[in-house]
Amino acid sequence: MKHQFATVQHILGALLMLFSTSMLIPLLLALFYGEGGAQTFAASFAITLTAGTLVWLPVRKTRRDLKIRDGFLVVVLFWVVLSSFGALPLLLATTPELTLTDAMFEAVSGLTATGATVLSGLDGMPHAILFWRQLLHWMGGMGIIVLAVAVMPMLGIGGMQLYRAETPGPVKDTKLTPRIRETAKALWYIYLALTLLCVLLFWSAGMSPFDAVSHGFSAIATGGFANYDASIGHFNSQAIELVTIFAMLLGSINFGLHFTAWRHADPSIYVRDPEARAYLVMVVIVSLFVALILLFSATYTQLPQALLAAVFMAISFGTTTGLTVADYVSWPSFIPMFLLLGCFVGGCGGSTTGGMKVVRFLLLAKQGLREINRLVHPNAKIPIKLGGKTVPDRIIQAVWGFFAVYVAVFVIMFLCLLANGVDEVSAFSAVAACINNMGVGLARASTDFAGLPILSKWILSLAMIMGRLEMFTLLVIFTPTFWRQ
Repeated sequence: MKHQFATVQHILGALLMLFSTSMLIPLLLALFYGEGGAQTFAASFAITLTAGTLVWLPVRKTRRDLKIRDGFLVVVLFWVVLSSFGALPLLLATTPELTLTDAMFEAVSGLTATGATVLSGLDGMPHAILFWRQLLHWMGGMGIIVLAVAVMPMLGIGGMQLYRAETPGPVKDTKLTPRIRETAKALWYIYLALTLLCVLLFWSAGMSPFDAVSHGFSAIATGGFANYDASIGHFNSQAIELVTIFAMLLGSINFGLHFTAWRHADPSIYVRDPEARAYLVMVVIVSLFVALILLFSATYTQLPQALLAAVFMAISFGTTTGLTVADYVSWPSFIPMFLLLGCFVGGCGGSTTGGMKVVRFLLLAKQGLREINRLVHPNAKIPIKLGGKTVPDRIIQAVWGFFAVYVAVFVIMFLCLLANGVDEVSAFSAVAACINNMGVGLARASTDFAGLPILSKWILSLAMIMGRLEMFTLLVIFTPTFWRQ
């Protein structure tokens, strides 16, 4: 056990040193724009680098393979530690002035690609702070640990356990390439290429280079941070809205599909995949339904505007991004709640989205139909198939287990917020937004989370991390079995 903790410490220190270098970019931006804040990021860089070095140096010669248990521990520790150090620039900055609670909440929200914010007055915020929030989104979108597995072979450890603990979705052992390091590299090459594509599209649609890079980071990571209080609605541009829709869809599709489609130069792969196909069908149905309600309620009087607003908001909520183009809370009362429920489904497994993932809902639905059929044919053996392949019962059981834990955690956090004095609608939507990594809610959580009680913000920060790590990765370290020899 001692040796294994040394391995965990070795990785944690190395990853923390790697993370510290990301603070140099906003430091340079602060110098470029002359808005101040360079000292804040310089101090944060120095503190983070020093801490990582002190953790790494005593165990720098450790070279041992990771076990499954160690992979979970590294991931959980790193997300908690990373969020803490990611909050440093926000805590030390003079603009904005944030408490420890608010700085941690903002950093956790950024790194988990949630997009829930405690900030307002973004239009006049320093460029360095705005970029730092978006950079946290981008790094957390694919998972900085997958990046580390790709670019840090000098760690001298097997990366599969990190990859399995970090990658979202119910089927985590599927690799794109025979070697895990090559898999991580493939994912990041795709992520980088799609990010660059989104940045160029935003720029060509009329954004400034700074805004194009910032919102490219946010949209591909399906995170909800924007550089303006009015989010994407600030630009009042249909071209930018269409680019954002495209970027959110890219981030919500399984990156394994992106890789396969690129490798074989075959776009039809997206249509043949049962999860992606079901996801796109749901997006179309929800968008058309919302557009019709907006027209019939006279919220919009012309079909093109109603359809664009409906498609944008349906995809933003469904992909758990949380970017907005309209005052959706003023829409007919049941539409905001209807859209909010979409974030429970989320995007595809293996994407940057939150939520429970489409593939899990497909498996739950197929399992429900199987149980109904068994009532009529109790002795029949009815396999569950997805994409023509039989799904092992072990995965079906894992999906049911995840669903049960998810509901239990949601209810507990919802009750905790109610006990902390938050009203029912705000509490429900805030927990839904955070545990699904979506970022915007209803009532007091519709614009920002600044007005919520301190304890509620810490509970919601935990919800964001649990949602990003899909419950089990975090909960497993609290079981007695995990710590036994």
